[in-house]
Amino acid sequence: MTETTAPVAFPQSRTCPYHPPAAYAPLRTERPLTRITLFDGREAWLVTGHATARALLADPRLSSDRDRPGFPATTVRFTGFRNRRTALLGVDDPEHRAQRRMVVGDFTLKRAAELRPRIQRIVDERLDAMITQGPPADLVNAFALPVPSMVICALLGVSYGDHDFFEAQSRRLLRGPEAADVLDARDRLEEYFGELIDRKREDPGTGLLDDLVQRQLRDGEIDREGLIALALILLVAGHETTANMISLGTFTLLRHPERLAELRADPGLVPAAVEELMRLLSIADGLLRTAVEDIEVAGTTIRAGDGVVFATSVINRDETVYADPDTLDWNRPARHHVAFGFGIHQCLGQNLARAELEIALRTLFERLPTLRLAAPAEEIPFKPGDTIQGMLELPVTW
Repeated sequence: MTETTAPVAFPQSRTCPYHPPAAYAPLRTERPLTRITLFDGREAWLVTGHATARALLADPRLSSDRDRPGFPATTVRFTGFRNRRTALLGVDDPEHRAQRRMVVGDFTLKRAAELRPRIQRIVDERLDAMITQGPPADLVNAFALPVPSMVICALLGVSYGDHDFFEAQSRRLLRGPEAADVLDARDRLEEYFGELIDRKREDPGTGLLDDLVQRQLRDGEIDREGLIALALILLVAGHETTANMISLGTFTLLRHPERLAELRADPGLVPAAVEELMRLLSIADGLLRTAVEDIEVAGTTIRAGDGVVFATSVINRDETVYADPDTLDWNRPARHHVAFGFGIHQCLGQNLARAELEIALRTLFERLPTLRLAAPAEEIPFKPGDTIQGMLELPVTW
């Protein structure tokens, strides 16, 4: 393995919202593993090769426990997540397996298929409202954010009437900027879910949280604090990632009119297009782990206690797997991307996310065939590199 003489700083911001940061270019030639420097000066391993990434993401010698010494904090606000109970993403087996088993039935392919008519109604209603209001519109606030927020609220049994509150706290949780912002946002969300869970104990409804309260909480399979943590991650992850994919996916398609024309001519390409967009955009760029044992991989030894970061934007453009990886190609077999992660922590909501993206993008361009940007592309703001990637706003007209 070769290494850069000076480790590349990670994370960095993109100069184009759908391409990796230009400074990551050397990482693409030094696959599959190299050293990086984090914000606090600590070094960690960065995984950039596709085969190596899939092997390591499935390796039980890498831990997701954020409280382990050596866990690679990538931003100053990351300290807001330490020593706080985290569900699913921040725990290892057997706790992770037990948590996932409680909710996996509501995120199967079959369940996502059953939800498609409801998702379609939500998409149509949001577009009706946007069209009635008339152009121009900010697609983020008018469409990309409300659609997945309404879907996850319906699934969980959370009132969408509270969306301003939990969307604002989600933004603070994921973007800070300081650890104090993260801690305060988390406190507010935990208080919200604690009160909601207490109400559902007395007056149950029909959502997933109601089922968890009436079964797992009642039977002692999970305690109140654990259920609050589980509810928090399901709500935040359930709308933030998909909202960013809708906005950034729309922007990317509008910037590639020839590919968009292919989708309009053949809507049957939409599922393949969603996979390719997830590969290309790689919005969750930087999965985090800590080695709990020495691992020999790619001619290198990752030592116990070393931090390991997975650069999904680079992994998903490994030219040994994807020919001409910087281009959109609806015909390439893209399903082996790691945009949803891999291994036991592969995204629980991936089937729901695919359904939402397929319905949202197909319907958006069917109903607004003249949709276009309402501002110069280079002037439209997008998110910095230390959070989930996406558009801060997306002015459009039609």
